[in-house]
Amino acid sequence: MPSATSYAATLRALPTNKWEAYLLANSGLPGPRANLALAQSVADLGDEALFRRLIKHDAASAPTNFPAEFLALCGTIGFGRLLVEHHPAALDTLRQQANDPRWRVREGVAMAFQRLGDHDFVELISLMEDWANGTAYEQRAAAAALCEPRLLKNPAQVARVLGILDTITASIPAVTNRKADDFLALRKGLAYCWSVAVAAHPDAGKPLMEKWLASSDKDILWLMRENLKKDRLKRMDAAWVGKFS
Repeated sequence: MPSATSYAATLRALPTNKWEAYLLANSGLPGPRANLALAQSVADLGDEALFRRLIKHDAASAPTNFPAEFLALCGTIGFGRLLVEHHPAALDTLRQQANDPRWRVREGVAMAFQRLGDHDFVELISLMEDWANGTAYEQRAAAAALCEPRLLKNPAQVARVLGILDTITASIPAVTNRKADDFLALRKGLAYCWSVAVAAHPDAGKPLMEKWLASSDKDILWLMRENLKKDRLKRMDAAWVGKFS
């Protein structure tokens, strides 16, 4: 597969009205993996008008795993660049996309936010503290955006991330429909996000996980036990993980 640099060169050489056809032809869909290198190049080089045109490909016209879904993914990631540039509508648009029924588009929101995290992680944390009280899909986006190892370097910042995960997890007992798609997406996300943050700051993270491992909520117990299966926690402290096996 060509590199991001190669895709960027191709896009620069194409008139923008030819981009959509190129994206469709090189989307990687249908298939298990969309072409993320190309998607990131689109986000680097496009403008707001393009991104808005791309996200108009909604779930009805561009279902999951169809090539046109890739257009919506590219546009969504592009709004991450606009967020870094302090575009006034970027955050509202990403909130809309975070509640999209397609998992790739929702993953695009996390990637969009990680662009802000690379630029100013403290700002991202502050935004996600608000999203921690949003819809289940928004909570999932917050957790996935923050729990990226390359961003979790400063212990004080990781402690705030752990606080966000704690807030999100504390909302689970009040959920009545545990079979809804949004809750299942959140549950799946939290089943790995905790391990990423705890591995980045064990002193702050292990006591929080221990608290939730004592929960009587079956979904909280499930997601905590899933985190304990992750190799990153075993590398961090195998003896501690073993206490809960």
